[in-house]
Amino acid sequence: MSEINLEIGSKVTISKDQFDQLLQNLQKMGYLTIGPTILDDALTYSEITALTDLPQGYISEQAAGSYRLVFTGHTRYFDITPGAKTWKEILFPPRAALVTVDKNGNGWSAEIEKSKEKPYALIGVRACELAAIQIQDKVFLQNDCKDPIYQANRQSAFILSVDCLHPEGACFCHSMGTGPQNSAGFDVNITELENVFLVEIGSEAGRMVIGNLQYRPASAFSTQAAKLRLEEARNQMGRELINAQKLPKILLNSLDHHQWEDVAKRCLSCASCTQVCPTCFCWDIHEEPNLDISSSQRVRVWDSCFNPDYSYIAGGNTRPNTRSRYRQWLTHKFASWYHQFEVIGCVGCGRCITWCPAGIDITQEIAAITQEVFE
Repeated sequence: MSEINLEIGSKVTISKDQFDQLLQNLQKMGYLTIGPTILDDALTYSEITALTDLPQGYISEQAAGSYRLVFTGHTRYFDITPGAKTWKEILFPPRAALVTVDKNGNGWSAEIEKSKEKPYALIGVRACELAAIQIQDKVFLQNDCKDPIYQANRQSAFILSVDCLHPEGACFCHSMGTGPQNSAGFDVNITELENVFLVEIGSEAGRMVIGNLQYRPASAFSTQAAKLRLEEARNQMGRELINAQKLPKILLNSLDHHQWEDVAKRCLSCASCTQVCPTCFCWDIHEEPNLDISSSQRVRVWDSCFNPDYSYIAGGNTRPNTRSRYRQWLTHKFASWYHQFEVIGCVGCGRCITWCPAGIDITQEIAAITQEVFE
């Protein structure tokens, strides 16, 4: 262990073989360490216990309606941009039991489901994904209404974020102001250089996790190398969204634009974009009785504004066709979301572009709607 004192904001370098000790420190503190792994030729998030569990040597190639992993043999561990899985699944699970009721003689007894006991350590959170978590904080942790499941998962989570140095074809986080560099909201942030990790301490918990590692003060060479690679990443974005901060007013004044009809002819209303989006938060409640009706469980599940039943009310459907559903999704994400939460609901991760089976690109759709304004 080095003799210098670590403080919040300190930057140090550690050799990559020290990462296993970092994970062990987290596990000793009671965390379940979750990080990027490969499953069925796609990137997912699952439990990791060592550096070798990470996808060393891989990159991902992404475009509209296209995704694949490629093994190049490089020595880096965090080069793959995220796949369809999101950290949202950890903090806001796709399915969560709320309460179980059991028949008790002539009556019923109810038991509220308890949250898990072991907190999560999220390993390798990209800047766009950390921005998405902070957006969901605004949704689920409002002053007058807090979601207990999200709150329990979020307040106990440890976040080890990673600066994104190799964006792919669908990425446009730089134009959204959400990446590729992490600036706040993490416990520990790392920038992967050739032989070392450049580490920044973001919290007291982060300081404790790094404290017994063999570290060195970050040199000017390391910090400059990180700065140059982040600048290269900004210049390598595969997509761009121009004038993102002006979109709320423009889109809400363009509800009758002909582009809505054009995209509706291509959109399958399959809800893939909302399921992979790290900020979408639509949900529904299901009652699931057992076969003999002796007990029943109330469950919260993800839903989507592309689901025709989602907008069905007494008397009919408020969004009866694909045109109205796509318009609702995009204008909420880039316009009315801002009026609700004072932030745009998109972080530029590009998942909705990559995982759209019709190859619909929201940056192109928005450009088609707004081009007359900016010409």
